[in-house]
Amino acid sequence: MIKIIDYGIGNIQAFLNVYKRLGINSGIAHSIDDIKSATHLILPGVGAFDQAMTLFNNSGLRESIEKRIFEDRVPIIGICVGMQMLATSSEEGSLPGLGWIPGTVRAFSSNISSRSLPMPHMGWNSLIKKVNTPLLKDFKEESSFYFLHSFYYECDDAGDVLATAEYGHNFHCVIGRNNIYGIQCHPEKSHSSGYQLLKNFAEIQYNA
Repeated sequence: MIKIIDYGIGNIQAFLNVYKRLGINSGIAHSIDDIKSATHLILPGVGAFDQAMTLFNNSGLRESIEKRIFEDRVPIIGICVGMQMLATSSEEGSLPGLGWIPGTVRAFSSNISSRSLPMPHMGWNSLIKKVNTPLLKDFKEESSFYFLHSFYYECDDAGDVLATAEYGHNFHCVIGRNNIYGIQCHPEKSHSSGYQLLKNFAEIQYNA
């Protein structure tokens, strides 16, 4: 069963509603036992980086989640701030990130190509696929997703970049390494495109 991690932040009900419409079993991970029974994990996130990291580190779930993803190879996807938490660090805060996909979260305002644009980056934007990946299968080139953010992920390894989007410059908006994924936009708010992505994630099996 897909479990959405409840660590005190994120729109959990929206994901449950999508999976209910898709006919895919899902639930909330409140406890270590919930983590142990998950076949897939979703790390949601909204708000500020340090707040999200503090809540996650204090949840008592991190050790169990890391065991499931690194030892049992359970697929996990971080969404919005949940994606940014996968990084090593963020310009938004002072706390270290999870470091599961090495990289740095940068401010659009610190990039000369985007600093004059309205902040946050809000609204619909297209993804530019860089590699064929099960997470993005069955997408048309014009598929659009809903974004709401002022910071973006910059992967250390270009091989971890699955798709980019453009806002003043091309930024990494879908990333993946082994069974760990991240997406900056909000699939739960992105209508048919978002439903397809969440369905694709539910079908991913990682056996390496």
